[in-house]
Amino acid sequence: MDLDLRGIHVPLITPFSGDGATVDLDALERLAHRVADNGAAGLVALGTTAEAASLDAGERAAIVTTCRRVARERGVVLSVGVGTNDTRKAAAELAALGQVGSGAREAALVTVPYFTRPSEDGVVAHFAALAAASPVPLIVYHVPYRTSRPLSAATLRRLAALPGVAGIKHAVGVLDGDTMDLLSDPPEGFAVLAGDDVLLGPLLALGAAGGILASAHVATRAFVDVVDAWQSGDVPRARALGSGLVRLSARLFAEPNPAVVKGVLRARGEIRSAAVRLPLLAAREGAVTAAVEALGDVESQRTALAAV
Repeated sequence: MDLDLRGIHVPLITPFSGDGATVDLDALERLAHRVADNGAAGLVALGTTAEAASLDAGERAAIVTTCRRVARERGVVLSVGVGTNDTRKAAAELAALGQVGSGAREAALVTVPYFTRPSEDGVVAHFAALAAASPVPLIVYHVPYRTSRPLSAATLRRLAALPGVAGIKHAVGVLDGDTMDLLSDPPEGFAVLAGDDVLLGPLLALGAAGGILASAHVATRAFVDVVDAWQSGDVPRARALGSGLVRLSARLFAEPNPAVVKGVLRARGEIRSAAVRLPLLAAREGAVTAAVEALGDVESQRTALAAV
């Protein structure tokens, strides 16, 4: 269970061919290497950003194989998105991760059961069952505006106490009382990772360990720098960098994720196609242009700060 989750983890997109019919594994591998080059502590495969719900079993397996190879080569953590609102099915998905091999640094990013809306006791029982059967540590994906299942700070602490649970992707959308409670006295050995891109700075200021952030696709080094600045106590630098990243993240999420992220990566020549699969639609040109401009501002700001 000694899995260091500090830093920035990038939930990788799934690059598709021009019409979206096939997965471009070569582009995925290049992207995974690039974010590792720029200081990412981890890669996330098959997250929401990967459009995992639209992938078939063969595509999912190929993506995990590709990301696992890069993660091992680069010595970064690999987290794999797993989970449904059925505990037995989620356990079966976890079992499929069993062949992780010696020395692997892997985890499973497991969503709180969605739509069913179990009680908080039911959520704890769900994760207790999964953690007991899982071959890898679990990261709880807590995103109540998608799952419709809010959790109290007391329940979050119960989840943190489960053997086999290593951390949480905390994406509640606001700095609420339960977030403040959790970070005021974080459970030992339990990494709180920001899951809302625009709230990274405030959560780091409160003691979060890092973040799992789609925006870090396009400004990986800047997000890594923000984490380093907050954790080293360089508050002025952290705030200066963070302000630009908030504006960038807002523009990257101006349309349903990952459409704008893919548009920016395509504009920068990192992927061949910005295709997404239905029910998502490709981002409007204006949204991509605005995000590219915000990214340019972030890069200019980093250059200016480096010269000080």
